[in-house]
Amino acid sequence: MADSGSCSSSSSSAFPIVMLPWFAVGHMTPFLHLSNKLAEKGHKITILLPRKAQTQLQHFNLHPDLITLHPLTVPYVDGLPAGAETASDVPMSSINLLVIAMDRCRGQVEAVIKAAKPRLLFYDIAYWMATISKSLSIKCIKYNVVCAASIATALVPARNVPKDRPVTEAELAMPPAGYPSDTIVLRRHEARELTFISFPFGEGMSFYERITTSLKESDAISIRTCHEIEGDLCEYIARQYNKPVFLTGPVLHEPAKTPSEERWDKWLGGFERSSVVYCAFGSQIILEKKQFQELLLGLELTGLCFLIALKPPTGASTVEEAFPDGFAERTKGRGVVCGEWVEQMPILEHSSVGCFVSHCGFGSMWESLMSDCQIVLVPHLGDQILNTRLLAEELKVAVEVEREENGWFSKESLCKAIKCVMDKESEVGNVVRRNHAKWKGTLVSPGFVSGYIDKFVQNMRGLVSCEVHTS
Repeated sequence: MADSGSCSSSSSSAFPIVMLPWFAVGHMTPFLHLSNKLAEKGHKITILLPRKAQTQLQHFNLHPDLITLHPLTVPYVDGLPAGAETASDVPMSSINLLVIAMDRCRGQVEAVIKAAKPRLLFYDIAYWMATISKSLSIKCIKYNVVCAASIATALVPARNVPKDRPVTEAELAMPPAGYPSDTIVLRRHEARELTFISFPFGEGMSFYERITTSLKESDAISIRTCHEIEGDLCEYIARQYNKPVFLTGPVLHEPAKTPSEERWDKWLGGFERSSVVYCAFGSQIILEKKQFQELLLGLELTGLCFLIALKPPTGASTVEEAFPDGFAERTKGRGVVCGEWVEQMPILEHSSVGCFVSHCGFGSMWESLMSDCQIVLVPHLGDQILNTRLLAEELKVAVEVEREENGWFSKESLCKAIKCVMDKESEVGNVVRRNHAKWKGTLVSPGFVSGYIDKFVQNMRGLVSCEVHTS
């Protein structure tokens, strides 16, 4: 793994840090979880968030004396829904407008940085943070909260995405030059899910240009992963960008009980051990109504108890109005569908939950690996497909739901995957159960997570110690 080179001497003192994550829950929460770990080492952190997110995420702040959630006023951009501040507030088709709104927060961000006088900046998609850091002689780290496979497969200079036209599925299906040959490779029909890298992502920039610029302009790259799982890909990224890559490990938060979680704890307490299927697709995925109904019918078809946490499907204001005919009556007492966000870790840790049906977002990937639940995967977006390849094909700790030609899944295929892993006599279920137990044992072993954090802090301080102060 690339190290900090000539910057190996580390400062023993803590210092102030400013962070600017992308305005999406799946990005802001990992930044906050990392901040909690850094605060344990004495560092003082300011995280810049939309005002709405400040309220939503405050309960994750375990060190309010050292971590400040500083609200930003997200400017209106023509076409954004009224009051939209995070990716959860807008359809995928309007994400580019939210990126533009974030870029227009630059003046606010720079003012906070000048007032806080940090010695280190963290960011992910806000490439211009590197420009600010250089103007103030501050070091900056691009912190990636997606898997190394996503970066190595689609976001390296060797990919050479054309600027005059969208990248094609065939081009994406071919690994970039120098890509490790024995690691994750996209299937041809899956490559279409990554063609979004050519889409506009801010004014005058594609997604590919924005992210690769963010990587190129940083002083160091950090990834929320571990060497044991993605070491070869991290080394490839370090070679591609010719700079140090620091790994933080999985970095999960310590769950805090809230009234909402107590509600689910009480409900789950009425079922036998490992008997409940929990299904959640994160804060952004919105299914088409027919696919939403197919999912509900698939859970019903298993005959198992279930807890589903999904946003209302397209065209529905509540989950209830999209229920299949008779679904509520047929599943009364053994199934609940919640249309609101729920705290996931306490549910996965509950003794009654035995299976997790997930979209395989990177946060959910780590949470599932570090739980005792069987894992069933229904990926939707490009990085989720790569995460799924990792879990289902390389680590063999999960089962992916089979898709039809149009990319949708049927109630029968969902039911089959769930019963496959839940059946104690299933050969596939026993294989993934054994492999999962092995990897969980590694990830939760004494000193594993803390060792990554200690090394990350050492590298971080080494980077800062090379800073030339001009003030």
